[in-house]
Amino acid sequence: MTKSFEIPKALVWEAYQRVKANGGSPGVDQESIDRFERRLGDNLYVIWNRLCSGSYLPPPVKGVPIAKKSGGVRLLGVPTVTDRVAQTVVKLVLEPILEPVFHPNSYGYRPGRSALDAVAMVRRRCWEYDWVIEFDIKGLFDNIDHALLMRAVRKHCRIPWVLLYIERWLTAPMKMADGTRVERARGTPQGGVVSPLLANLFLHYAFDRWMSEYLGSVRFCRYADDGVIHCKSQAQAEYVLRRVAERFRACGLELHPGKTRIVYCRDINRPAAYPVVQFTFLGYTFRPRKAVDKYGRVYVNFAPAVSREALRAMRQTIRSWHLQLMCDKQIDDLSRMFNPVLRGWGNYYGRFHGSAMDAIWKHLDAYLVRWLQRKYKSLARHKTRAWEALRRLANAHPGAFVHWKLRYT
Repeated sequence: MTKSFEIPKALVWEAYQRVKANGGSPGVDQESIDRFERRLGDNLYVIWNRLCSGSYLPPPVKGVPIAKKSGGVRLLGVPTVTDRVAQTVVKLVLEPILEPVFHPNSYGYRPGRSALDAVAMVRRRCWEYDWVIEFDIKGLFDNIDHALLMRAVRKHCRIPWVLLYIERWLTAPMKMADGTRVERARGTPQGGVVSPLLANLFLHYAFDRWMSEYLGSVRFCRYADDGVIHCKSQAQAEYVLRRVAERFRACGLELHPGKTRIVYCRDINRPAAYPVVQFTFLGYTFRPRKAVDKYGRVYVNFAPAVSREALRAMRQTIRSWHLQLMCDKQIDDLSRMFNPVLRGWGNYYGRFHGSAMDAIWKHLDAYLVRWLQRKYKSLARHKTRAWEALRRLANAHPGAFVHWKLRYT
């Protein structure tokens, strides 16, 4: 039978492999990846057949409320495993088309680019520019205009089946926990495979390209809906902020009033007074910090380090492990359980001004000391002796925890 669209079966297989690697929870049908795999061949054939025939209809996404660190709730739209595979098929075709179009100062959800790359870019520019506009787009994924987005998609992609399914995903309803269905006339579900790519395309025209064309004298760095704009003067920063706010309103978006502000990048060479001299971007707080040059001289530098919010979240995570109660475990067991998480924290937050992570490493070691005191009766009432035992343990097993090589060897 002749298919309406020619889609290689290998593309569906590659899409499934990526979905499996990413994991994720079930959607509205409650089907997990393990259950999907029980009839893997049949399931993948059905997806391919329906995509090729034009009969694939996305099911509703599952609405899952997630608490924000700053308070409030973010609503995620979780697709089914089948829908994640179908969306990944479209992403595999669309991303190589759009990636060369995107601005070099856009970092979020792009292959070969990371949040740390964006932090490094902002750090370098803070040394060159005196003023910064820190901004956040309020409810980006919920407020994207479908007509404007599809106009941008059609500008770069003429593949009929890609356009067809993107339109269907944009209007797929959301099913809440109580069974109610919420129809969608705007936005793209946060949690969908193709949503970040579409959001990047929308912001490419709403912000990135517009900035280059109309405000080319300033520099910016954007990671999804968070961004930083570098300016030469306070007057320029105030003007740029007004223009950017007007631009977003024209595109149906709004700057978050509590997360958007002008900041003065004060260091030893910029002594002028201004009430706001720090901002947070991607978990790093940029502010004046003491530094030492190669001659041992102390000076003030405007630089990033792990934010207080990130430190608080890491402490809460360590507390939730209750590792001090795991008296049946050996040090190797604790290492296997927790060191991968600690290594991730160290790799990310230790990249810039890594000494700011010492508070986390000390916090973890305090829990390990309590673990030793519970595990060994001879240490129960002797905290100093327990700390000495921990140091001996760290010297004997320096690779057990990522920070032990830094602190004890």
